[in-house]
Amino acid sequence: MKQPLQPATADLRLVDVLAALADPTRVALVARLADLGSQNCTAINNDVEVHKTTMSHHYRVLREAGLTETTVRGRERWIDLRRADLDERFPGLIDAVLTSLEAPPPTGQSQSSGS
Repeated sequence: MKQPLQPATADLRLVDVLAALADPTRVALVARLADLGSQNCTAINNDVEVHKTTMSHHYRVLREAGLTETTVRGRERWIDLRRADLDERFPGLIDAVLTSLEAPPPTGQSQSSGS
């Protein structure tokens, strides 16, 4: 029996998911998949200026952490965000990540009122 490329839902570990999301390129890929749905590797690579081997590394990290599922269709690999699995295992996590991308950056002002 062939080993699946990504972990089962019950085997997803928060530490692995958060480690995968620590890279801005991978967060951008997750946001794109959340917005557009299933994408083939070529389509995702079109507007990301990262070397092909580096993109392969990012895909592998996302897949092994359980954020994405890779499906081989003919000669193409299609990437899907495992949104339902992630929401089941870690409710609200992906929403929080995507919402944080929409929030304006902090102004850098101190929260203390002292001078």
